[in-house]
Amino acid sequence: MKEKVSLGVIIGNRDFFPDRLVAESRVDIMAAFDKLNINAIILDEFQTKLGGVETFQDAQKCADLFKAHQKDIIGVLVFLPNFGDERGVAETLKLAALNVPVLIQAYPDDLDKMDVARRRDSWCGKISVCNNLYQYGIKYTITNKHVVHPSDPAFEEDLLDFLGVCRVVKGLHNVRIGAVGARPGGFNTVRYSEKILQRNGISVVTVDLSEILGNANKLTIADQVVKDRLQKIRDYASTGLTPPDALIQIAKLDVVLNDFMIENALDATAIQCWTSLQKNYGCNVCTSMSMMSENMLPSACEVDVTGTLTMYAMQLASGSPSALVDWNNNYANDDEKCVLFHCGNWAKSFLPDIEISTAPILGTTVGIENTYGALSGRTPAMPLTYGRISTDDCRGVIKAYIGEGELTDDALNTFGNRAVAKINDLQGLMQYVCKNGFEHHVVMNASKTAGILKEALGNYLGWEVYQH
Repeated sequence: MKEKVSLGVIIGNRDFFPDRLVAESRVDIMAAFDKLNINAIILDEFQTKLGGVETFQDAQKCADLFKAHQKDIIGVLVFLPNFGDERGVAETLKLAALNVPVLIQAYPDDLDKMDVARRRDSWCGKISVCNNLYQYGIKYTITNKHVVHPSDPAFEEDLLDFLGVCRVVKGLHNVRIGAVGARPGGFNTVRYSEKILQRNGISVVTVDLSEILGNANKLTIADQVVKDRLQKIRDYASTGLTPPDALIQIAKLDVVLNDFMIENALDATAIQCWTSLQKNYGCNVCTSMSMMSENMLPSACEVDVTGTLTMYAMQLASGSPSALVDWNNNYANDDEKCVLFHCGNWAKSFLPDIEISTAPILGTTVGIENTYGALSGRTPAMPLTYGRISTDDCRGVIKAYIGEGELTDDALNTFGNRAVAKINDLQGLMQYVCKNGFEHHVVMNASKTAGILKEALGNYLGWEVYQH
């Protein structure tokens, strides 16, 4: 972990099991947390019996501790070195009312230590704790193994995945997305419901494209902010055959978009990338969108707000940039491969041969000279998590599909931003996408994080999630 995060920790205890197991688990917890740069919000050993939680009074003390650190805690980890007190765990979480993900861990027994002095019974205790949390209406996550020692590599994987779940849940609770311009008239597919999103804590800040373009046109190359942004663009990607005047246009637009994001404290944007922009301003915004996405401020084209929401969710899950793509073409006769494509706004992480270029398809209607700013580049082989979040306005819900596959190095002779994806039962996935009314846009991320996203979006946020 790069950035230190804080987890609340509850060590469950039960009076007729060995107390020393509680003290030993504290050592295990600190070792696991130190390795992953996690800060433990945990009772001191003198506040309760060895810092465990057993009685209602213990639960009150632990809940008070958690509430004092509410702004820092992104999740709670429940450790069960023995059977644990199911009521103590549930009451702590109820009283603290943090509304964050909860991971339940239980220790394995050793066959040669099943005497009264070392017996744990955590296998059974975990079931009781989960049963109580279910009764209380508290959502929780369980480790892949029913019982697992903190030193087991499997637990480290569980903990890393759980941190990803915590990031997604926290990030989506108060995300702010900028919608720049109107949805292109020919794209009913990217319609969405602001009201459904707002009910789920997701705010959309709108701005007319004319305001953005008007402010951009007030700038000139003489302005230092434009000069500085122009240099950032040149440092970011090869400019290829892009004329100097087009680069200045791109830089001016980028300055205004950046100001808009700062003024409105935005986490992501969705931009009316065509055709008004090309006709009225004379360039593509793809380069700016790519730079934002690379800098973990995802940006989607065609005012696809739920597309950029998906980009943000995947970014939170993986810690790496996402890209909005089209499910675009079959790949020859291979039923498990397809071509992913866009005019050119993918983050640099996906484009080792990135170059600022034009958008040939769009250029056929608006003039190729008005499409500089699109990117060209081929995505090489890498892991793939794909997915899509959408508001189903007819039913008043948020729904999503997610899955994993691979990006391949298969030959692909075309233009724009492009990749080849291999996905098991791709035909079945396309059946699901079409039958359930999802958009032609999907999001890709170079990770294996579908499980994290399913847990965060489905279990904690309560959205409808299909994992392919």
